[in-house]
Formats: sequence, C-alpha cells, structure tokens
Amino acid sequence: MTQQARSGASDRTPEDMPTSFGFTKVAEGSKQALVDDVFHKVADRYDLMNDMMSGGMHRVWKDAMVSFLAPPRTDKSGWQLLDVAGGTGDIATRVVNRSAETVSAVVCDINESMLGVGRDRAAKAGLSRLITFSQGNAEDLPFPDKSFDAYTIAFGIRNVPDIPKALKEAQRVLKRGGRFLCLEFSEVDVPLLDKVYDTFSFKAIPVMGKWVTGDGDPYQYLVESIRKFPSQERFAEMVREAGFERVTYRNYSGGIAALHSGWKF
Repeated sequence: MTQQARSGASDRTPEDMPTSFGFTKVAEGSKQALVDDVFHKVADRYDLMNDMMSGGMHRVWKDAMVSFLAPPRTDKSGWQLLDVAGGTGDIATRVVNRSAETVSAVVCDINESMLGVGRDRAAKAGLSRLITFSQGNAEDLPFPDKSFDAYTIAFGIRNVPDIPKALKEAQRVLKRGGRFLCLEFSEVDVPLLDKVYDTFSFKAIPVMGKWVTGDGDPYQYLVESIRKFPSQERFAEMVREAGFERVTYRNYSGGIAALHSGWKF
C-alpha cells in the first residue's frame, strides 16, 4: 500500500474510489474487507461516531431526509423501503415512525455486526414486524428487479468500492416511479467553514475516537473517506449516469453534508 499526505486536499476523483481506503491506495479488490473491519470495530458506537463527525447534526439531517422522502401514511399503500448500508436501522426506524407504522422497510448491509445492532434496536422498539434485516452487498443486491418504492442510503455510499455499480443496482431494484435518496458527507462550499471543518476533522475526530474507543484508526479512515468522495455536482452526474431522472441535491450546513435525490421513470 502507498500512503498519500494526510491533509484536507483531495482530487475527489470517482475513478480512484475502488482503490482508495481513505488517502491510502490499496490493491484492487481489497477495499471491501478493510471497510468491513472498520465497521466491525465501530458498530456498537456507530451513533457516537456520527455525533463526533457531524457535531450531532447527523440527527437533524436524517430527519430532514425522511421529511423529504415523505413516506405515505396509509396502511393500504403496500409501500416498502430499502435502506442500504443502514445496518443499525436508523433511517428505516425514522421512516416507519414517520408513516405511523403503515409502511415496511428492509435494511440491507454487508456488515453483520451493524445488522446485529439494528436487529436489537428494532426488537426493543417493537418494530421487528415492520423492519427486516438482510446481509448483502450494495454492488450486488439480493433482491429482484422492481421490488421497492424507495431506496435510501445515509453516510454509506462513500464506503462502497464500486459506486457506479451500486447506483445501477439501486436503479434496478426500484419500481417505476421509485425514489432514490442518498445522504452523504460532502464538499463544504462556505469560505472559512471549510478550513475550520478540515482542522476539526483531521485534528480532533481521530483523537476523540481513540479516547472513546481506544482506537483512532477507524476514525482517521472515515475522515479521509469524506475527502475522497466526489463533489456534489460530480456525484449528481453519477446518479444521472445510472439512469435516474430529475436528479437534484441540497446542501446541509454549508455542504458538510448533501442530500441527493433521483427518480426512476
């Protein structure tokens, strides 16, 4: 493996993502195992991880994402969500609750440790009948064509080695008229805020991660992975290239995060 300089600068080239483990270049095909190891380590503290990386704002952004999705509130709809890379069930729980428990959700995640946390939370919340959990790869989803009314992925797509392949899979499993929503850390577009956020990310987050969990390396990777993820405009272009229409995005907190939307027609 070769190591690039650790700084906020990044070319954000999508073509580099399959061999970019943060700022470290890795062999083709080896990224997924490294990412899996990160999430095995942080599964029990996943919400705390997002709190540290977003200053707690991820909860507000996720609520906004679900509001934008606007799931139906009728038990006659038969409406079903697929939440990918959402092992803890965070988004699925919000969607089911927002619908007054009239819709169902399938959570698909490649990491069994994350899924274990999600199953426990759904059971404690009394939602196991409405939220099911399935182990699977975003690049090769274990579901038939045209199965879901909506596909969501929050803070997960940047960890997928082959993002274009995952986007095509999202398009495949959606019904006609289905909605794609992706919430992800993105490129800050406010002067000075970008420098403040970079300093906080690279100097504080790995240190806090080590203090809380005893291991700062997973947090170092997660910070670096944000800087390697494509810009808002480039990612929107990738969503269009996957076959989605009416593609838009909206920035949250000056671009620290962005919510991308697309439709399958």
